Amino acid sequence: MRPEIAEKIAAIGRVIDPQKTAAIYAPLHDTEPYAGIKATRDIAYGPADRHRLDVLVAENATAPMPVLVFVHGGGFTGGNKTTAGSPFYDNVPLWAARNGLVGVNITYRLAPQHPWPAGPEDVGAALRWVIDNIAPYGGDPSRIVLFGHSAGATHAGTYAAMPRFHGPKGLGIAGLVLTSGIYDVASFPVNDGYRSYFGTDASLYPERSPIAGLRKLPVPSLLVYAELDPQPFIPQFETLAAAMADAPGGKPRTLVLPQHSHLSLGYAIGTDDTALTGPVLDFVRSLK
Repeated sequence: MRPEIAEKIAAIGRVIDPQKTAAIYAPLHDTEPYAGIKATRDIAYGPADRHRLDVLVAENATAPMPVLVFVHGGGFTGGNKTTAGSPFYDNVPLWAARNGLVGVNITYRLAPQHPWPAGPEDVGAALRWVIDNIAPYGGDPSRIVLFGHSAGATHAGTYAAMPRFHGPKGLGIAGLVLTSGIYDVASFPVNDGYRSYFGTDASLYPERSPIAGLRKLPVPSLLVYAELDPQPFIPQFETLAAAMADAPGGKPRTLVLPQHSHLSLGYAIGTDDTALTGPVLDFVRSLK
């Protein structure tokens, strides 16, 4: 991370501030049209208005390529795959497409209108679309990596942890990347927004948490948090990493991002800061 950016991120501190963080990183990203990239937008993977995904791929790409499926955050009640006038989170599939992958960016239904388990249901539906349809875009359906951030990491982790959300072809992913998510809801300080998704009955939180199922994850994983994440996210990472130590897919790779915050780790994707993207690319390329 550049020193001047580190200084600005440190000044924001351990808070989730999209506006201030975006102001730092937005000038570092390209705007459309992206040279050499084909973007196919708003493909419907289900019947709801937010059952939409984008596919980005390099025009000169050589198939078949690994596929990176990104699930954005937003506190379970907000967020989107793209926002008008903003590079986020187009920066994630764009980075993937520029590095020999097919980038897929999904959005999903939100609370309070759509409480648990809408998130993992939608991740499952999107993955089924990718498995069945990504080959014509140059993607290899046998090498799909699911990448979730914040609430998106919770949704991605819950999908992976609970077979009830898998399709007829099973789990359907070759690897899982989780960044700064909530994995044990019962041990997290739940606010009203989170409660609108998980429900008001705290006795149900353990069964709605992915941590137990992720102990049995059959594919490799990469777990990440940021040094300046809000404090409650850090024990979530530590507890999950310990729980998955003997997972059938192997002990997770783990990564702590120095100087980064909850949002900067995602907003930096596609810039010259490779603290996260370097390990993610290494992880994807290591999968068979």
